Amino acid sequence: MPFTPTDFKPHRLLVGGHAQTLAGRFLPRRDALPPADERLFSVEAGVEVMCRCHWQADRRAALTVIVVHGLEGSSESQYVIGTANKAWAAGMNVVRMNMRNCGGTEMLGPTLYHSGMSGDVGAVMRALITDDKLAHVALAGFSMGGNLALKLAGELGRDRATPPELRAVAAVSPAADLGASADALSLPSNRIYEWHFVRNLKRSVRRKALAFPGRYDVSRLAGLRSVRDFDEHVTAPYSGFANADDYYFRAAAARVIEHIAVPTLIIHAADDPFIRLLPPTRAAIAANPHVVLEETAHGGHCGFVGEADRNGYDGRWAEREIVRFFATPNP
Repeated sequence: MPFTPTDFKPHRLLVGGHAQTLAGRFLPRRDALPPADERLFSVEAGVEVMCRCHWQADRRAALTVIVVHGLEGSSESQYVIGTANKAWAAGMNVVRMNMRNCGGTEMLGPTLYHSGMSGDVGAVMRALITDDKLAHVALAGFSMGGNLALKLAGELGRDRATPPELRAVAAVSPAADLGASADALSLPSNRIYEWHFVRNLKRSVRRKALAFPGRYDVSRLAGLRSVRDFDEHVTAPYSGFANADDYYFRAAAARVIEHIAVPTLIIHAADDPFIRLLPPTRAAIAANPHVVLEETAHGGHCGFVGEADRNGYDGRWAEREIVRFFATPNP
C-alpha cells in the first residue's frame, strides 16, 4: 500500500506509558465540529444506537468515517472528538457512534453491550450504504472500538461479504486479544484503570436495571473487583456466553484478523499498560498483506501525545495518522 507511516515522538514530559495514557484521556481537544445531526440506527429488533453525524456539503462524494469508542466511552470521548475534528477538516463526513447503552442511551434497548458486538457497527455501516447511498465508508476504532472494527472487517472478509463501499479500517490500541488484555488489567501497576472500568461498568448495570425493572439482578455486582469478574458474572450470563473465557474467545478480533480484506491500519504502543497483542495475533497481522501494524515504543493506551507545532498540529499523532491513512489512495 502507498501509505507511509510516520515516526511518533512523545511529548518530552510524557514519555512513560501511564503518562501517555492519562494525558490522552484527560487533555481536551479543540472541537470545531458543526452541530451534529443526531440519528438513531436500528441494530436489532427492539434495539437502537444513537450516532452524532457531521455531513460535508456533498456527503455522497466524501469519505464517511465511523468512529467507535472504547469500553465505557461514548461519542464524547476525547479521542473521538479529536479524530472527528481532523477527519472533518480533511473534508470527510464523520459519524460518532455510541455503542448501545453508552452516552446516556440506556433506554434505546433492553440489552447490555460488550466487546464483541461488531454487528452493531456493521448495522450502522450498512444503513449508511443502503439508505444514504454513501459509496465511501471507513471505520476507526479505539481500544474496544478497535476490536469491534477489526472483528467486523475480519468477519466480512471471512464470509466474502466485504462491501465495496468499505474502503479502509483503522484501530488504535485495539483489544484484539481480550482475555490477555483483561488479565493484564489486574496487574498491580494497572489497578487504577481496572478500578475505573469496574466502577463504571457497575454503574451502567445499575442504570440499566432502573430502566428495565426485573431484567437485571444487581446483587450480582457485589464483590466484583476485576473486569474478568464482571465478565464472568454479568457479561457472560446476560449476553449468551458460557463464561468469561468463552466470551473472550468468541468476541476477540484476533480470531478473524487473517481474513481482513480491506486496507487496515493498526496502531499499538509497546508501553500500553494493559493491551496485549499475543504472538499468534502478531503472526496473523504480519501474514495479511492488507494490514499495516504501526508499533511505537511509547504512546500508552490511546495516548500518542506528541509535541504540538505552529502549523496547527495539536500533537495527537494517532488521530492524525488515521486521517492520513484514510486520505491515502489505495489500489
